[in-house]
Amino acid sequence: MASFKTYIAESYNELVHKVSWPTWKELQSSAIVVLVSALLISLIVFVMDYIFGVQNMANGSFWKGMLGFIYKLIGS
Repeated sequence: MASFKTYIAESYNELVHKVSWPTWKELQSSAIVVLVSALLISLIVFVMDYIFGVQNMANGSFWKGMLGFIYKLIGS
């Protein structure tokens, strides 16, 4: 039990005294970078899904998107 208490005390000491926390401005700019990246990646995935869906429409079926394409590969 003593080693667990030591672990907690050392962890607290490290978090309070040794970790360099970002400023509010740095945190905001990092959050904006993450948001823009997530939106860009989701847009790329949507475009890929749409392209596969259009290919399904050319075969005479209704647009099913990426999941429809995967189900078609796995199912039959």
